[in-house]
Amino acid sequence: MKTILLTATLIFLISCNGIAPDQELKTLIEDYQNFKKQNDSNYPLGDFRESTIEKRASYCKELLAQLKKIDPSSFDEEDTISYSLLEFVLNEVVTKYEFKTHWNPILSDAGFHSSLTYRVNPITSKQGALEYLNLLKAIPEYIDQQTQLIRKGLEAGMGQPLIIFKGYESTYEQHITLTAEENFYFSPFLKLPKPLSKSEKDSLQLAAKEVILEAVIPSFKSVKTFFEKEYYPNTRQSIGVSETPNGNAYYQSRIDFYTTLDLTPEEIHQKGLEEVDRIKAQMEEIVKEVDFKGSIKEFIQFLRTDPQFYAKTPEELLKHARNIAKKLDEQLPRFFKSLPRKPYGVAPVPDAIAPKYTAGRYIGTSPNSTDPGYYWVNTYDLPSRPLFLIPALTAHEAVPGHHLQGALNQELPESIPQFRRNLYLSAYGEGWGLYTEFLANEMGIYTSPYEHFGKLTYEMWRACRLVVDTGMHVFGWSRQKAVDFMAENTALSFHEINTEIDRYISWPGQALAYKIGELKIRELRSRAEKELGSQFDIREFHEQILAKGTLTLPLLELKILAFIEQKKKN
Repeated sequence: MKTILLTATLIFLISCNGIAPDQELKTLIEDYQNFKKQNDSNYPLGDFRESTIEKRASYCKELLAQLKKIDPSSFDEEDTISYSLLEFVLNEVVTKYEFKTHWNPILSDAGFHSSLTYRVNPITSKQGALEYLNLLKAIPEYIDQQTQLIRKGLEAGMGQPLIIFKGYESTYEQHITLTAEENFYFSPFLKLPKPLSKSEKDSLQLAAKEVILEAVIPSFKSVKTFFEKEYYPNTRQSIGVSETPNGNAYYQSRIDFYTTLDLTPEEIHQKGLEEVDRIKAQMEEIVKEVDFKGSIKEFIQFLRTDPQFYAKTPEELLKHARNIAKKLDEQLPRFFKSLPRKPYGVAPVPDAIAPKYTAGRYIGTSPNSTDPGYYWVNTYDLPSRPLFLIPALTAHEAVPGHHLQGALNQELPESIPQFRRNLYLSAYGEGWGLYTEFLANEMGIYTSPYEHFGKLTYEMWRACRLVVDTGMHVFGWSRQKAVDFMAENTALSFHEINTEIDRYISWPGQALAYKIGELKIRELRSRAEKELGSQFDIREFHEQILAKGTLTLPLLELKILAFIEQKKKN
């Protein structure tokens, strides 16, 4: 770490000797990327000691100070974007450390221990098997480091509200098995690659059984003891983050980061109420269209309870999702100039995390991985997974949503810095995902009034988030009031509403990104359509949105406005 700090100091000294600003920026970016690549082999799951986290934050703070001394006025578009994004991500590292967010690595549907499930992947080589064994051996120390941090959070009054932990035992009890063979973390060893000899397979499986029994299962037993004996009895009862130390400032920092805009909780809350009213009017038109005899509330109850809208088996739900995915695939060339090389699959959410998980999610892979991306569909509790929501969910999580955008981001040219190719910002990524639900209508994906209502339900869901997230974290809303507001205005199942509300409680501000980002993209599209008229090309517009990868919303707006002006000159 001393070497890194000395490098940052040298950068400053060099800048005083007339080095061009673009070269100063390039050096800082390289320094930051080299820092990010640093890997201590002693900690295969990451080094989460307090001292290490403090050093990382100090380093990023020093880099941020050096970055702000660079004059960006002469930068071209690429360097301007890189400068702004580097400033944004460095500032986030510093801000999160100042608010000690590392003391609270727990969400209602995820956490330090449940995130380990993402490391369980098929084994394709002997080397891969050995690397996976090393990960399993690292679990005890990883768990110990994380629980030490969480204890500090509890002492500081930063624990998550007790109310979100209903059913949370599923995140650790499933991994406390009687035998190694039935443990989820052993599953990759059940299908070892064919090139391995029988003796190699036997040896690897024996080693895996030993580490599962001696490291993995005891670790999850310790997680169970920690939560049930130490955490739950001592965490807070209140749900709003504003009721925690320095909570209002922390929530504003989350608004700043997740929306990338200068907004207040009051502005967001009001925008949410306006969107709810607008979308509800469209919903009422569909109720009339299907000639339903009753109120919109009764119509929603009908959608929640009529068997015609629900799959009878997990396989039926997955087949429906795959069918919609293929219909979307065939439409892509009509709306996009650039398509990603990497494909995606459709798979169920793993049983180990399904009970507390959302309806679906996109799981990406690294650029060099031979695995595809995956659109996960939650097949747990089928009566809470209406089929009429699948078209919107698929557009958002697979294509043209997260897979298309995320894979293209990874495939950006090497002239764009690596940190940008790896960058994900919710306002851009989730805003794009929600925009594609709207776009799917133009692609002809919604084929019945019920699927159109499903699209509106998902849009309403994101509008409600603006209201309930700010409501609970700033304006004193109870959890029940938030649940009631969602139940009254969306056709989401009660199971999903409850898991979602718990998610917003545990992850302040993140849920604001979806609707705020979508509104900005739709605003920019409307402006482009109006100003360009017959010159407007939807494929060209989408190329402009996606061509430079992840952007903050202000950067995206500047880019689209410049595109409009340039197009008008041609």
